Amino acid sequence: MKIAMTGTSGQMGREALKQSLELPEVEWVRILLTKKKRNDKLAKALQKKYGARIQIVRGQLSERSVCDALVKDAEIVVHMAAVIPPASDNFPERSEECNRVGTCTLIDAVKACKVQPKYIHISTVALYGNRNEKHPFGRVGDPLLVSPFDRYAMDKLYAERYCLDAELKCFVVLRQTAMLHPDMMKNNLSDGLMFHTPLNAPLEWVSSRDSGFLIRRILERESKGELGGFWNNIYNIGAGKKGRCTGYDTFNDGFAIIGGTTEKFFYPNELAPRNFHGLWFYDAEELEALFSFQRDGVKEYWKEIARQHKVYALGRIVPAKLIRILLFKKLLRHPNSPRRWAEEGDEAKCTAVFGSLQRAKELSSDWKDYKLLSKGDFGDYDAFKEEKNAVLLSHGYDETKPMNAWGKEELSSAAAFRGGECLGEYDGDPYKKISWKCHDGHIFEASPFTVLRGGHWCPVCHQPVPWDFDRIAKFSPFVAQVWYDSHEKEENIVYDLKEGKPVLRPIAEEEA
Repeated sequence: MKIAMTGTSGQMGREALKQSLELPEVEWVRILLTKKKRNDKLAKALQKKYGARIQIVRGQLSERSVCDALVKDAEIVVHMAAVIPPASDNFPERSEECNRVGTCTLIDAVKACKVQPKYIHISTVALYGNRNEKHPFGRVGDPLLVSPFDRYAMDKLYAERYCLDAELKCFVVLRQTAMLHPDMMKNNLSDGLMFHTPLNAPLEWVSSRDSGFLIRRILERESKGELGGFWNNIYNIGAGKKGRCTGYDTFNDGFAIIGGTTEKFFYPNELAPRNFHGLWFYDAEELEALFSFQRDGVKEYWKEIARQHKVYALGRIVPAKLIRILLFKKLLRHPNSPRRWAEEGDEAKCTAVFGSLQRAKELSSDWKDYKLLSKGDFGDYDAFKEEKNAVLLSHGYDETKPMNAWGKEELSSAAAFRGGECLGEYDGDPYKKISWKCHDGHIFEASPFTVLRGGHWCPVCHQPVPWDFDRIAKFSPFVAQVWYDSHEKEENIVYDLKEGKPVLRPIAEEEA
């Protein structure tokens, strides 16, 4: 088995590479490393350890010749490379080059191969946008509502759509959830990103180790010819119930390592109340049933991080107030912190995150004023996390029918639920592109699979920039059912970028 991989210097990619090379059926793995000096040492170490079983291509993912060299003669391409937050926030040009342009270039290279390799595309939970206690559970087919100004998710949405529109012979899209890894604590103490996490955000974690193990299991079962029904589909990667918590829990579990809690280190008005991304995956068991890869629970993994980094235990002898001053208070002044935006009067970002600049200033700093999902303020927390109690979003058609039983009725119903029409004639092939029309009159081509299974819609209206969901929710029940969980119906804002900077503009009368 001959494998090509991107992203092997990242947390998931490092594990996927190591675990894949443990399989005797893998003849070689060819990886892509950029020409940065830090990768010189990594390249030498890998070649010393694996010899001819590791092949290395140096260059940028956005270069077509580099991608051609990477995928040549490969049987499977695993694309894990990504510029993630906070780097994508601070360097949006890098996000665009890798997450968008680079991914499209790689897909073009795969499609151009004489013998086309199978393509594994790692997407992200960020495509689903903001969720809270009203609809914490999500699944494949839900609306893809990238949060305003989330550059990472914006580029990843475009890239996933490009993958689905490319008409590859054999592909799979895996939407990765939040990832636990050994450097979690260290990596989150240098940026204001942590304050983007709402207290009631439903987060389903999975470890980098289990994510890498999933790739190994896919390769292992593929080598045995056991994955006929797996390909040409979309799945969510999560850890199931043992990975489910909230933003509040995540801080509590992490801060316990240094002897603290969420409430000892933060005031509640320092954290964004909306405009994040996170779900509990109702369908996390689909991949687990195929690959049995979910081994790490979120609480157990935090304890493992504590064992690996014993220096964190020193925090327990330092007063919590001092830790707040030394570690967290300074991060509130970071350019990526929501409180910094409020202090500087950044109306665009504050509206996205708080509802308005005024609301940002009025939020209470008293924990008694906040209802918390994890404290049972919305009902039994353990029962909340059970799939059987999930309140699911509608996809606008009869979902009791499997994909091979779809007809024009299902396609027309789904389109109407999105405020549009299905124009094309359906011949029963869910992967064949047909014509659709959105509410604004844009006519576009997409496969029924992309729309009904993938949750994508008009590539003009639903593809940022701009973020126009206040308006779209007014005629799309598909969008409204979740957008109004964290937005008021009276909000009439278009979130846009001007010269790369976040801006607001009211919905014009002719747009409404």
